[in-house]
Amino acid sequence: MNLNIVPARTGVQWVREGIQTFFRQPLALVGLFFMYMAVMLIVSQFPGIGVLLAGVLVPASTLGLMAATREAAQGRFPMPTVLASAFRAGQQRMKAMLVLGLAYAVLSTLVSLIVSALLPTPEAPAQAGTPAAQQVSGAVLLTLLLHLPIFLMFWHAPALVHWHGVSPAKSLFFSIVACLRNARAFLVYGLAWAGLVMAMGMVIAIFASLVGSAEAASMVMMPFAFLMAAMMSTSIYFTFRDCFVESEAPAALTTEA
Repeated sequence: MNLNIVPARTGVQWVREGIQTFFRQPLALVGLFFMYMAVMLIVSQFPGIGVLLAGVLVPASTLGLMAATREAAQGRFPMPTVLASAFRAGQQRMKAMLVLGLAYAVLSTLVSLIVSALLPTPEAPAQAGTPAAQQVSGAVLLTLLLHLPIFLMFWHAPALVHWHGVSPAKSLFFSIVACLRNARAFLVYGLAWAGLVMAMGMVIAIFASLVGSAEAASMVMMPFAFLMAAMMSTSIYFTFRDCFVESEAPAALTTEA
């Protein structure tokens, strides 16, 4: 397995391929994304361990969505069972994926505890412009900053474990190296999605001003936001495909410029 360094413009290509692949199988990919969200919501409601258990399932679920994208990109219809791909790849890789999930859950919980300790949540709803609102904004920003290294570690890790048989520890290391070495492409990738989200927001705002109803705008915004999230999840597979290429030594990581 070789680490592939891609040019910055590849970030736009990832977005484009994600959208194009999504529209090849829109019903299937929307349905699978909805199933993913529903499972996470249901599991998180389990008393006591729900949030932790949902965190454990995140890497496996992410891999399932990537596998669905791979099926769609190859012209096949992704079936619902593809979401369980991580649990059908043999006992060794299933255990490795569960180890990844446990690591993700522990790290995410640790971040939440740190944020809660540094910036406690206000008891009353925060009003805009008040110190409480600033505290909430600070908590959100701190949460994002602390989660950033977690995102980098787990961005490619599930796919490395599943498709390349890399150990959990190495997959986390390889993932963060790949993200950092391709930082320009990922920056463009993030900016491209941010631009599309802003454009969607502007269209909805114009629609709201034309119809004169904030409720109508909200009704339009929710399905569009869901579709945008589904397309974003579809594009993740292409970031992995281009950052890693096959080699004769699956457990080794070398660099291709």
